[in-house]
Amino acid sequence: MKRIAIFASGSGTNAENIARYFEGSDLAEVTYILTNNPDAGVIARARKLGIPVVVFDRTSFYKSDRILDLLKKTEIDLIVLAGFMMLVPNKLVNAFNGRIVNIHPALLPKFGGKGMYGSYVHEAVVAAGETESGITIHYVNEQYDEGQIIFQARCTVTADDNAESVAEKVHQLEYEHFPKVIETLLAKDN
Repeated sequence: MKRIAIFASGSGTNAENIARYFEGSDLAEVTYILTNNPDAGVIARARKLGIPVVVFDRTSFYKSDRILDLLKKTEIDLIVLAGFMMLVPNKLVNAFNGRIVNIHPALLPKFGGKGMYGSYVHEAVVAAGETESGITIHYVNEQYDEGQIIFQARCTVTADDNAESVAEKVHQLEYEHFPKVIETLLAKDN
């Protein structure tokens, strides 16, 4: 059984969707949900699903080996970033090289990098007059949104769209594709 650790900073809809997707799976399970935000909605979602939650602060993430040691000790196979707002430290990237994936709410390389998350991305897409947006699932490296692209899915952006309507289209792509891509990655290593 493969073991997944999900990192999230916000409401946790993607984390919950992934956890539910793997409920009863013979391939994988969500072992932990980790967050840097003690007020994140993902905590209540994880508890409702019976998944252990680890809350950490910036100092312990960057200056200690607490999280790294936990992930190694529990033999995590894949780290999934699902709305996680912190840059992953190099020591974690190196220890789990090729085993950390992120989802970005746009078609990278456009609209990526520091500060490009959530509604900021959708506002930028609309302001630029783009005719499409979507999701990018990619491996994580030492830079925001610059890891190798694994998968992209697209949606149309019309002149009538605003940031909120684009966000809704993108969320639907996230919910549909992210768990399946994770499953495919884990099945390849089986």
